Amino acid sequence: MNERNSLTDIAGHDLAQLRIDLAAAFRLCVEFGWSESVGNHFSAAVSADGKQFLMNPKWKHFGAIRASDLLLLDADDRTVMNRDNAPDPSAWTVHGTIHRECPEVRVLLHCHPPYATALSTLKDPSMKPIDNNTARFFGTLGIDLGFGGIADDAEEGARLARSLGSNKTLMMGNHGVTCTGDTVAEAFEDLYFFEKAAKTLMLAYSSGQALNILSDDVARKTAEGWHAYKGMAFAHFDYLKSTLDRKDASYRE
Repeated sequence: MNERNSLTDIAGHDLAQLRIDLAAAFRLCVEFGWSESVGNHFSAAVSADGKQFLMNPKWKHFGAIRASDLLLLDADDRTVMNRDNAPDPSAWTVHGTIHRECPEVRVLLHCHPPYATALSTLKDPSMKPIDNNTARFFGTLGIDLGFGGIADDAEEGARLARSLGSNKTLMMGNHGVTCTGDTVAEAFEDLYFFEKAAKTLMLAYSSGQALNILSDDVARKTAEGWHAYKGMAFAHFDYLKSTLDRKDASYRE
């Protein structure tokens, strides 16, 4: 499979632009302080069935990733891990499985932001709705509490796919967070707000006082109220890309 092409996928998305947007997400992750050495992984489905997807190469720092660096992989290709440029095993296990089993998941952003990761280590890592941002995730957050170390087998990926289910975001207990979306902009916006929400919740926990948790009805109404602001994701992402362009536009290459 040619890993560098400008063809459009069968779902009608421009592959070249998808590469640029995903590369931008990697660079922005560094800007926000969410990257971790040369680990963690972002991916984006290219084909309608989700099985063909873009993902970062093994051990390349997020701050150096360019659009042309992204691997174009096939989740059904059993020879992938035997290649010289094979992706990270844990990334292949998780992203390959989720893209194969959840074709509706177009973009998958996984990293270990400090506050989201701290929240993931609590006995109860759920996102308590205590304000607008925390309530944003009410009813759309899956939680996986089956952490058993670095993912290295198909069952791990299958379990995470089940835990994600029909949710948009997955809190990975003792691990980190994974945000999904129809586009890179939307997935990144959820990642941005999830880390903000986790920070608010962790700071509230640190006060030692009881949380004033919203009722389910109010939390649901607040979450639904965010739907009218869907366009924020694209405006925000465009602005963030413009800041990258002024600083270092090499992510577009």
